[in-house]
Amino acid sequence: MAKLRQNIAVKSKLSSTLKSWLPILQSPINELEDTLNKISEDNPYIEVQSALSTSLQTKLSPLKAPQRGMHSTKNSIGDKIELLTIYEKSLIETLQEQINPPLFPTKRSQEIALNIIDNLNSEGFFDCDMDKFIDELKHTGIECDIIEIERIRSRFCHLEPSGIGAKDLQESLIFQLDASDLDGSDYDIALQIIRNLENHSKYRKYKNYEKIMKVISRFRRMPSLEFQEDSSIVIADIIITQEDNSIELSLNDTYYPSMIIDKPLSKNVQDDPYFKTKLKEARDLIDALDMRKATIRKIGLMIIEYQYDFFTGGEIKPMKLKDLADEFGHSPSTISRAIANKFLECNRGIFPIKSFFTTAIDGDTSNASIKEFLTELIKNEDKNKPLSDIKILELIEKRFELKMVRRTITKYRKQLGILGSSQRKKMYEISI
Repeated sequence: MAKLRQNIAVKSKLSSTLKSWLPILQSPINELEDTLNKISEDNPYIEVQSALSTSLQTKLSPLKAPQRGMHSTKNSIGDKIELLTIYEKSLIETLQEQINPPLFPTKRSQEIALNIIDNLNSEGFFDCDMDKFIDELKHTGIECDIIEIERIRSRFCHLEPSGIGAKDLQESLIFQLDASDLDGSDYDIALQIIRNLENHSKYRKYKNYEKIMKVISRFRRMPSLEFQEDSSIVIADIIITQEDNSIELSLNDTYYPSMIIDKPLSKNVQDDPYFKTKLKEARDLIDALDMRKATIRKIGLMIIEYQYDFFTGGEIKPMKLKDLADEFGHSPSTISRAIANKFLECNRGIFPIKSFFTTAIDGDTSNASIKEFLTELIKNEDKNKPLSDIKILELIEKRFELKMVRRTITKYRKQLGILGSSQRKKMYEISI
């Protein structure tokens, strides 16, 4: 009977802690302090002390995009702000990641494209003096003329964000038109409208005028706009550091608030039932915060175990939310909410924790494996006869011994930023 009472007491304590644990666990780390304050707002005996002496905006200055050919070096865990702060991918990084074959098939074309990116203005336009630009390229060992530069810059119409790298607004709209679904006579009329935008109403008699204007109205007037509007700072919960052959995990405890229990001095107050109830709630809250740390650490360790190959340069393997849910004794939906809006930083970059839970296509094959194979196929395809989505489907089904549908291949190709076979053929034809 005594053992039964003990088990009930332990279960009761755990249940009361779990009431606080779930909302605390599900809170992004930058909102953790607000969550704790909300839960404890009616408890006069607990104080939530902020981990930051100043706001995020003044404590953390925006990080610059890394320069080509340079690698950031990280010091010890003690250098917390530099090591534990992550940021949203910049426009420069986003563009640099797209300077690859087949759009830029040679080292020379890639270097010229990267230099074009370095000379974009804050709005995303290439408005620098061409003579000075050619002179800059000479200093890097590249001798070229305006014709070659313009041929390479014209391929920017296939980059995201659409319209980037144009010389002015009109050319930016034309870049976006080239990347749109308009074709045939609709494309021709749209091109005329863009070149005479102030008098677009003169084309009103054209049967598809409304359709064309609807497409044009969605074009960006400033190619870099989306990167200027969103300046939010994202903070990692889990930090993975690698030295030699070791992988170490640490939590970003820099942003964890401290909680202080303030006991009243009066003995009468301490014996009051209200005080005892609030004291228990305060202790449960501290236990819940400790449970959050332990849970996040365990999630990180499981990711390292399941995705070890990824951290050493391989691909993400299938990992199901159910694997994590079974480990913690909760439903997959609860775990899904728990890891939402949480991030992991490692030497390969910054990743949402959810990205490590790839969908298993079949057995040990993940969609990440399919995408990697697809990329290799395109990289090595016959430039005179690019692979169609149907042919890619056949090769993937043969390679992985599974059945898929063509629309899935098309979806993956678009997610990877790979053009269709006919568009790739055109790009190969103008490649140097």
